[in-house]
Amino acid sequence: MAQHGPPVAVVSLFWYNVNGCKRRGELMIRPISVSALPGYRINVVFSDGAQGAVDLSDLAGRGVFKAWKDERFFAGVYLGPGRQIRWSEEIELCPDAVYMRLTGKTPEELFPQLEHESSHARG
Repeated sequence: MAQHGPPVAVVSLFWYNVNGCKRRGELMIRPISVSALPGYRINVVFSDGAQGAVDLSDLAGRGVFKAWKDERFFAGVYLGPGRQIRWSEEIELCPDAVYMRLTGKTPEELFPQLEHESSHARG
């Protein structure tokens, strides 16, 4: 069954950092496989065992995602060298954002230090 988590702004799909997404002392949850499904969905398996279909149809045809209108292009999804979910050098999704869509977790649940850091910012 396809799962569609909370809306994720297109901007947040690019949180991925080319240095390997390292965050202080955390065990990183990484995608270990990805494949295209019909209807602008991808099937993703993550290193913690979370897996399932993620609906990306809300992005299809918008901005850089116009390229997905070519079904063969969309079907070419693969994992990049940093485990980012890619269609080309120019089009990739942050694995964290895809994980949140799949599991319904919030950024604070996935990265507990965010809540701690934001409380310091409020001071």
